[in-house]
Amino acid sequence: MPQLPRRTQLIGAAPAGAVSQFPRPPAGQHISRRRFLTSSALAAGGALSVPLLGACNASTESGDGKTVLTVMYMANELTKEQIADFEAKNPDIKIRFIAHDGTRLNAMLASNEPPDFVRGPAVGSARTNAQGLATELDQYLDKSSVLNKESLLPVNDSFRWDGKQIGSGPYYGLVKDWSQDATLWYNRALFKEAKIEPLSTTEPISYDELLEIGKKLTKKSGGKTQVYGLGLEWAWNLYAPLSMMILQQGGEVYSSDLTETDMTTPQALRALKWYVDFAKAGVGPTSLDPAPDGADLSLFLAKRMAITQDGYWYGGNFVEESDEIKNNIAMAPAPVMGDKRISPTYAGWGAYIPAKAKHKDEAWKLMEYFMAGKPSEDRAKSGWGIPALKSQLEMMPQELPYQKQVYQTQQAELEYAEQLPDSPYIGGATAWDPVLNKHLLRAIKNEVTVEAAGKAITDEINKLLQQGKDQIG
Repeated sequence: MPQLPRRTQLIGAAPAGAVSQFPRPPAGQHISRRRFLTSSALAAGGALSVPLLGACNASTESGDGKTVLTVMYMANELTKEQIADFEAKNPDIKIRFIAHDGTRLNAMLASNEPPDFVRGPAVGSARTNAQGLATELDQYLDKSSVLNKESLLPVNDSFRWDGKQIGSGPYYGLVKDWSQDATLWYNRALFKEAKIEPLSTTEPISYDELLEIGKKLTKKSGGKTQVYGLGLEWAWNLYAPLSMMILQQGGEVYSSDLTETDMTTPQALRALKWYVDFAKAGVGPTSLDPAPDGADLSLFLAKRMAITQDGYWYGGNFVEESDEIKNNIAMAPAPVMGDKRISPTYAGWGAYIPAKAKHKDEAWKLMEYFMAGKPSEDRAKSGWGIPALKSQLEMMPQELPYQKQVYQTQQAELEYAEQLPDSPYIGGATAWDPVLNKHLLRAIKNEVTVEAAGKAITDEINKLLQQGKDQIG
């Protein structure tokens, strides 16, 4: 399932994140989500620009006459047990598993020797699809008895591409599970200690109110932060939350043809200023004051963080925690900046079949098994991600008291799910985040104004967009 095991431990487990979307990592395997997302995003968007490094020949021959299906995925998401089960149900297919590696994938794609089945995110798939690297899945969806268009939740629309933009046209991939990643998790005990009313689990708080509450919840002593009032998972993604803030105000991230951005609009500057104010207030980790392990989870579990902005998947972390933790946590809707309430996914991890794959029909059999078979049901029941199929929403866990609250909040939040913008000329957060972080830090240090930072971000991102346009044409 998509489960994103504990975000910091992330990788690995069998049912976590991205989360969420991923099965939990095997015990002892820890990896930062940022590293995970970065490598994956490279694979999703960089095939044209990455040199041919050790391209791997995805051989399809088997001595016993079986079709060898080359699969590149995360071992904690597509497990050995699932592979064995699939092979038992499909005795003519043998899976050759390759651990997901962005650089290796790009080399394989560039050499026209791609895997047959590849892990990829829905948000950010525009670049892959514009390059013609993925197979159109409509012909399979139209014929399938277990996986068809009517069964898909709208989150899968981010994998659609009509030649100009996402959201319409054929499907080029499917989501395995996902989260509305801007939702909030908080510790009610810390709110009680600070004599602050807990967050509503039904009505969204504004970003301005959230920052003020974060200040009140923050405790400092001897120059050190004892309790952070608010965590934003700064190290994982800046582009997606800033984009959401802009959209919530009725603004746009890209021009209508997706070739330019303008981060000097009133909506963009307000979003950038909020991040600068957040960092200056010292209420949560930033790249100037990073979390010890690069993620909020350890601080949150240690009761050293009152609120953290993470999606539904985060709840999978708490099932085996103490009653003290489970009885004090709650999930709240995504905050708003402006009049338009939207709550997007930042990734929506899933899979696609490369256009040059040698065994597309067999890869589709795996797609059916992985997206609609037992693995998908197990993911849905685990609480590590929202299922991507309508029929599996009712499988989401509700046994524990906190799971019941989260289920109700999450079901209501679905109404506000919306796609983030995705330009085929840039690689999403992987390209945006270094630029955003660099200029936000300059504004935080008072080296430049927020307006100057917005102008510098605009100039750098537009250069990258032009480079991407020159590559794709």
